[in-house]
Amino acid sequence: MKIKSLIAIIFIGIFAVSCISTKSTLKNVDDNAPEPILTKNGWFLITEYTKDKKYGYDKNYPINIFYKSVADEDINPKRFLDALTGPKGEAITYKKLESCCPFPSKRGESGAGFLDIYEINYPRLKKPLKLYFNIYEKGYLFVPKGFELKK
Repeated sequence: MKIKSLIAIIFIGIFAVSCISTKSTLKNVDDNAPEPILTKNGWFLITEYTKDKKYGYDKNYPINIFYKSVADEDINPKRFLDALTGPKGEAITYKKLESCCPFPSKRGESGAGFLDIYEINYPRLKKPLKLYFNIYEKGYLFVPKGFELKK
């Protein structure tokens, strides 16, 4: 019984790794980007708005919020989202839906990284928005289209 379990685990591991492309499709990774700065409120200091409508909304243009340790894995999307409001200053709510979209990464424990998808809501929004976050790579942080910065 133990041998069957071990074989199954090995098979699943090989299958999972084989599904990861050897070339990343991420378009906005920038290792020269500075590490995010925290404000006194505990969220990221974001000063610029994106001009790219795909930023955050497309899996190839995720919000790259590099983390230093596993402890920051779930906190950095929160630090980013806590800096935002809806387009008219509305308070937003959010929740992590799932992880998806494996890509090769030197920073991932298995040589791969995954994107996290967050669902965002605010009053009068007809359909929840979904944003893609990449915790493995660095990139410049921008306010995505359709959002504003908290004052």
